[in-house]
Amino acid sequence: MNLLGLILLLLLGGCLAGSSSRVSKDIPRWISIAVLLGAGAWLISVWLEGAEGGVYAQTRIAWIEDFGISVQLEMDGLSLMLVGLTLFLGIVSVVSSWSEIESRTGFFQFNLMWTLAGVVGVFTAYDLFLLFVFWEVMLIPMYFLIAVWGHENRGYAAMKFFLFTQISGLLMLVSILALVFVNYQNTGVMTFDYHVLLEADITGQLGFWLMLGFFIAFVVKLPGVPFHTWLPDAHTQAPTAGSVILAGILLKTGAYGLIRFVVPLFPDAAIDFRWPAMALGALSVVYGGYLAFSQTDFKRLVAYSSVSHMGFVLLGVYAANQIAIQGAIMQMIAHGLSTAALFMMAGAIQQRLHTRDMSKMGGLWMRAPRMGTVTLFFVVASLGMPGLGNFVGEFMVLMGAFKTDVLLTAIAAIGIVVSAVYSLLLMQRAFQGSPTEEIGPIADFGARELTIMGLLMIGLIWLGVYPQPVFDTAQPFVDALLRSGP
Repeated sequence: MNLLGLILLLLLGGCLAGSSSRVSKDIPRWISIAVLLGAGAWLISVWLEGAEGGVYAQTRIAWIEDFGISVQLEMDGLSLMLVGLTLFLGIVSVVSSWSEIESRTGFFQFNLMWTLAGVVGVFTAYDLFLLFVFWEVMLIPMYFLIAVWGHENRGYAAMKFFLFTQISGLLMLVSILALVFVNYQNTGVMTFDYHVLLEADITGQLGFWLMLGFFIAFVVKLPGVPFHTWLPDAHTQAPTAGSVILAGILLKTGAYGLIRFVVPLFPDAAIDFRWPAMALGALSVVYGGYLAFSQTDFKRLVAYSSVSHMGFVLLGVYAANQIAIQGAIMQMIAHGLSTAALFMMAGAIQQRLHTRDMSKMGGLWMRAPRMGTVTLFFVVASLGMPGLGNFVGEFMVLMGAFKTDVLLTAIAAIGIVVSAVYSLLLMQRAFQGSPTEEIGPIADFGARELTIMGLLMIGLIWLGVYPQPVFDTAQPFVDALLRSGP
């Protein structure tokens, strides 16, 4: 199997899961698990074989030759880790929805698998037209996950998510077409090939505006302030699996786009735009934390915390040095694990209590001690406890950004203090204090949920204690990125 086969496996697995619900509502879940495990086994085998010239796997097939469009897929160290994160959190999503989704399970798994296929395509596409195709593939099924299986205001949240992402995606498409056309005028070659377009060397005012089109598209998905307003609504109304995918995977496509496409394709414009971008990153860290602090809804608090944590990624990418970029990559992976776990926790609590209001959750630790213990672990991971992956990512971003801009780094560092405040308040409001009279006995975590949470814990501890494999895997990409700068 090659990279195209991996994506087709996910797409066909989704179709098979969707059609199998006529037999039993449980079969689609098992099909999704089997497909994701098979895809994960292939990915591990590719990783063990090692990279050749920094590339672990690649596929190139001619497609629309008159326009220079091909099925060009490549997986370097950065893509390898993000595809691995996608497949793992895909399994977490299926497990987290096991007892929550009881209606139309086949259609649910179909949309889930197609979303994952689109994300894998975004992480491996080296043809810009193909990148846009996969960008759309992951958007539409995610819309259905929110609109069909979401909560009370799901229609509004799904439409807001769709409009923000679709409009920014169309802006990216316009920028892609303009980039290809300008390169065609300069060279006489019509191509969407990423490697060829790296040599386009489009500078000046035109290069800046094309860069800005890509930047806005990706920072909306990140999301960064002021383009973040779709995220809390989407997270709050989405089913648990939808929140896990949104926070753990889809936000990373925005960060990936910045680091893979914006900076390498427009190095001069990216450097000229460094200070506004870093300022937006620092603002996202502080403002996202402030908004999280003011929430009483469990899922909205975690959603705003994602705005804050992904602000570190934006800050690190535009700090443009090795320490900051490696920290941004580490933050992407660690945030995917910790926030996915917190949304899984929020979904489990809502399923048991039928509320997300933390003022109605006091004393949950006494009723469900295993849930309390697991939540405390991921809360301290999210706030940046030393020894866990989030600390490594945020610390390296701040160290690298300090070399570029001391003031913006100091402002972003305030976000760590704010993070500690709202994270510990979450624990105090929901799990400590006197038990609420209206809440009776609730079911604690069972073996299925504890197994998934345990794997997420192991991942964060490994990233915090021994992060070197992540740095080594990403190093060839980081070196190439820094060489592409002016």
